[in-house]
Amino acid sequence: MTAAVRTRRPRGVTVKTFEQIALMRLAGLVVGRTLERLVAAVAPGMTTGELDRLGEQSIRDEGAVPSFLGYRGFPGSICASVGAEVVHGIPSAARVLQAGELLSIDCGAILSGWHGDAAVTVPVGECAPELLALSRVTCDALWAGLAAVRPGGRLSDIGAAVEGVVRPHGFGLVEDFTGHGIGRSMHEPPNVSNLAPHGPGRGMRLEPGIVVAVEPMVTLGNPAVRELDDEWTIVTADGRQAAHWEHTVAVLPDGPWVLTALDGGAERLGLPRRAEPIRH
Repeated sequence: MTAAVRTRRPRGVTVKTFEQIALMRLAGLVVGRTLERLVAAVAPGMTTGELDRLGEQSIRDEGAVPSFLGYRGFPGSICASVGAEVVHGIPSAARVLQAGELLSIDCGAILSGWHGDAAVTVPVGECAPELLALSRVTCDALWAGLAAVRPGGRLSDIGAAVEGVVRPHGFGLVEDFTGHGIGRSMHEPPNVSNLAPHGPGRGMRLEPGIVVAVEPMVTLGNPAVRELDDEWTIVTADGRQAAHWEHTVAVLPDGPWVLTALDGGAERLGLPRRAEPIRH
């Protein structure tokens, strides 16, 4: 990110109509309900492959298609990142969940051609207090970033808000991976950084119709990461555990609408609950 303030929308950034955002909300609800089911199912002794099958069934039962399955060759319907795995963990029948681990579940769904994308971090059984704190801070940082997605704001406001929550706790904030725009494609411009090295008030102006996925990735130790030989799984370089939380959010004239949160973000953002679109 440069120090210059960008006044124009970058190439490739799409602005959605309210009707299109309503369709994205329906896709987001599929993701939100699927994650709710997966979180309830997590237990020591189950495999990430079992979670993947449950996730795919949930998405397809709602008439949607998993975004991740087959994306650039990815073999799963969800990403299941365990322990030191930060993101893009490949679900497997051989990966058995152990008590004391953090599990990050990333889920995407396509409905009527529109994408929803969200992630949660779940403790497997009893976890150490420092790990629970890591997940809680990452979640709080996500919601701080979502609260910054307001008309008239700037893209760096999101990263500044995320950083402002994470830094005081001394956790590592992953720099190499970012959030992203989303719509008819799972990944669209702009990249949404979780850092703001030059502070808030910079970058693309946030205007009604912009939809992005905000997704802080936070580590217990050093934020450096590396890719495994499977060419997907990203792990912490120091082997310490990580957390990942994500939501898809739209900018409306009166503020953010968190499309993958079941209540639209009303409780965490202190906003009135919006009327839900009806699927035809």
